Amino acid sequence: MGIKYLWDTNTAIYYLQKQLPPNAEKFIDDLLVEHYPAISAITEIELLCWKHATEKDEEMLHYFINDCEVIELEQAVKYKTAEIRKQHRVKLPDAIIAASALVYDLVLISRNISDFSSIKHLQLINPWDK
Repeated sequence: MGIKYLWDTNTAIYYLQKQLPPNAEKFIDDLLVEHYPAISAITEIELLCWKHATEKDEEMLHYFINDCEVIELEQAVKYKTAEIRKQHRVKLPDAIIAASALVYDLVLISRNISDFSSIKHLQLINPWDK
């Protein structure tokens, strides 16, 4: 098993809460057979900030994060984030997520395609369209 996909925060939350439509859930389940999930450091932080998480949700989040490859804010990701922010009107968290995908040549899985569509060379998949 390798790492090919970077999960956006919304994908992780919908998946963990079992709120994906059946086609999207099957798509994600099929990916997990061959690929470990990866998330950016910002997604890890956003998941840990989940305000209305129950104790069971918190436990599930920690298991999920421990099973993920977390792309940290290394120098290359910081430089790519700055480059993205200079070129595009993208929020800082989205720029960090996009930079993490680009630096590590990962496909970004997100429902919010419009947030990322202007970023050149970023490979995107919307599981809701699968």
